[in-house]
Amino acid sequence: MRLLVDFLCRFGWGLAIALAVTPATLVPAGFFRVNLLVVLGLASVAAFLARVEVPGPAWILATVAAVASWLGSIAWFGERTRAGMAFCRAAAVSLAAATVLVQERSGVAAAGEALVSGLVVGLTVHAMLLGHWYLNAPGMSVDALKRMIDWALAAWALAVVITLAAVAIEPASVRLAGGTAAALVSLRWLAGLVGLPVLLVMSRKTLDIPNTQSATGILYVACLAAILGELTAQLLRAS
Repeated sequence: MRLLVDFLCRFGWGLAIALAVTPATLVPAGFFRVNLLVVLGLASVAAFLARVEVPGPAWILATVAAVASWLGSIAWFGERTRAGMAFCRAAAVSLAAATVLVQERSGVAAAGEALVSGLVVGLTVHAMLLGHWYLNAPGMSVDALKRMIDWALAAWALAVVITLAAVAIEPASVRLAGGTAAALVSLRWLAGLVGLPVLLVMSRKTLDIPNTQSATGILYVACLAAILGELTAQLLRAS
């Protein structure tokens, strides 16, 4: 259950910071309002589970993030851009702190890796949700979606650097064992580290046509790759 709390905090942090860096001049307020409710759901479940499963104040920080997300959704409903962005940042900071606290037994390096992992998942899912929003606002500029895909690629690149550094420090970490371990290692590398950037670049190129529906379809698959890759990384670290 602790792994689930960890993933929810990571995911929520990544999604909240993605909202905080989304240009409000290019994206309608409704997008922020709806997706802050997604962050609210992630933070609420994380707070509920962390209260029992995770020692310390992680559940309090997740609760703060849930409240900030709820207030932010109200602010965006009233099209209060400055207040809405402030609540997005507050939710992101709270969930980032909760993510770090969940890793406290594993050290600083694990905390940094967890934050980057959250960025990979959160930014990729955020890009998919933004692409889906073009069905509601077809006249919206594609520049916002291009920017989000670029951010997701940057997060992936950082994750690759961290992974390769870990391999250089401990080469035995990539030694294939039999059965489940081999499957997890393969899934981590094929989905999260190799497949994800291919899908993101394909989606980015599709926007040059431009075809937002096809790009969003590719991003759906990218979300699956990102989530599978980061979940298997969590399982491997836990084992």
